[in-house]
Amino acid sequence: MNTESLCPFNGGARPCAGHVPFSVVPNANEDNPSALSQVQHRAVSELLRVSPVADDLARRFQEAGFSLALVGGSVRDALLGRLGNDLDFTTDARPEDVLKIVRPWADATWDVGIAFGTVGAQKEARVGDVVQRFQIEVTTYRSEAYDRTSRKPEVSYGDSIEQDLVRRDFTVNAMAVALPEKEFIDPHQGLDHLAARVLRTPGTPEESFSDDPLRMMRAARFAAQLDFEVAPEVVAAMKEMAERIEIVSAERVRDELNKLLLSAQPRNGLRLLVETGLADHILPELPALRLERDEHHRHKDVYDHTLIVLEQAMALEDEGPDLTLRLAALLHDIGKPRTRRFEKDGRVSFHHHEVVGAKMTKKRMTALKYPNELVRDVSRLVELHLRFHGYGTGEWTDSAVRRYVRDAGPLLDRLHKLTRSDCTTRNKRKAMALSRAYDGLEERIAQLQEQEELDAIRPDLDGNQIMEILGVRPGPVVGQAYKFLMELRLENGPMEHDAAVAALKEWWAEQGS
Repeated sequence: MNTESLCPFNGGARPCAGHVPFSVVPNANEDNPSALSQVQHRAVSELLRVSPVADDLARRFQEAGFSLALVGGSVRDALLGRLGNDLDFTTDARPEDVLKIVRPWADATWDVGIAFGTVGAQKEARVGDVVQRFQIEVTTYRSEAYDRTSRKPEVSYGDSIEQDLVRRDFTVNAMAVALPEKEFIDPHQGLDHLAARVLRTPGTPEESFSDDPLRMMRAARFAAQLDFEVAPEVVAAMKEMAERIEIVSAERVRDELNKLLLSAQPRNGLRLLVETGLADHILPELPALRLERDEHHRHKDVYDHTLIVLEQAMALEDEGPDLTLRLAALLHDIGKPRTRRFEKDGRVSFHHHEVVGAKMTKKRMTALKYPNELVRDVSRLVELHLRFHGYGTGEWTDSAVRRYVRDAGPLLDRLHKLTRSDCTTRNKRKAMALSRAYDGLEERIAQLQEQEELDAIRPDLDGNQIMEILGVRPGPVVGQAYKFLMELRLENGPMEHDAAVAALKEWWAEQGS
């Protein structure tokens, strides 16, 4: 037996039976020794990296007579080789004791979650030659459950780490590393499930989801974030209990949906939401896109099209995940079910679905408590996503380009990406023609940007000049005149001052004043 290895635990010997010291590796996993060996070495590397701060904090708890363990997502991420600087700990110390221990040590503390047994802290520590900032949460052993009508958990504290782990959402999040001795604790075979990349619950899924229905959405989120398979019994429970998600606050649902959308594989999570019926309660516009196709297949599957558009939009992101763009891609066609018409000539139409979709987007995002600015931006992108096609494939006039840029405003770059992503045709010739046409539009925009400063497009006369020329006081007529001059500017481009004054006076005369 190799007792000098740094490997933290053994997969084949089922460490879930108890606590296993990091230094002990009795056997290799017979089914997949290389996979578990990689997991183990990643965990050691990650835990050694954070040990300056973790061990220091653990010794302080030990000196005060309490236990401390790295837990949950932090252990899972260490095993996956993706542990960041956000560290989760659990302890037998009560919150008031945690504060006494942490305050003298941390650079900052906060107790906004103390009602649920959680104390937050920030600590800078030197890791090698670099000073890193760690965000830390320490939570007292606890068990929490929802009653049938409550949106908030009732918290009761536990006395053992095993009692704490059994209340956690999934087995891959129900592992811990006791500190400072670095003892691996896995009472629910989380390591085995992690190696198999499968999501299971410590107890029955029904008990877990009854305790916190939001865990059903977390299953979909982890499927998207980690590319894990969700166990059949978990999927079955999600289908059976889907309507229970309605007792969870809109804000918590929204936050989980955001994490899912910003993940590497959102399609996996979205499909699970739809297939289990959860989407019917939180985002019913998505499953509604599964329109029945007529026997002649005269329109594409809008649901699959939407998921492809989302993935194509993700491929165009420049600086990491863009929630505004991803939401717009997900929702851009939600107006189609309400606007579908079977025409006399056999075609299927969706006239004005972008306008209807923008209104539906605003309503759904408002219900999910999204910030007003994000609601406005996503709705606007949905409304504008067909504007490009309205001009056909011909040469864009200067007027059309100006209006396109004016209407998109600061969303222009995202509108470019959304419009390009919306092409999912398998007809290569058609796809290339659309791409060339949009290339042409972007070239025209660049040309006019250089000539006319389109980003700051405005009339050739401002409000004060309008009032002076017309001899009027502030009021509606100034706004009407400004609008007239803006239309003139969009149509004809910049005008000389005298020409703009003449045009304004001519318009004023036509008003009968």
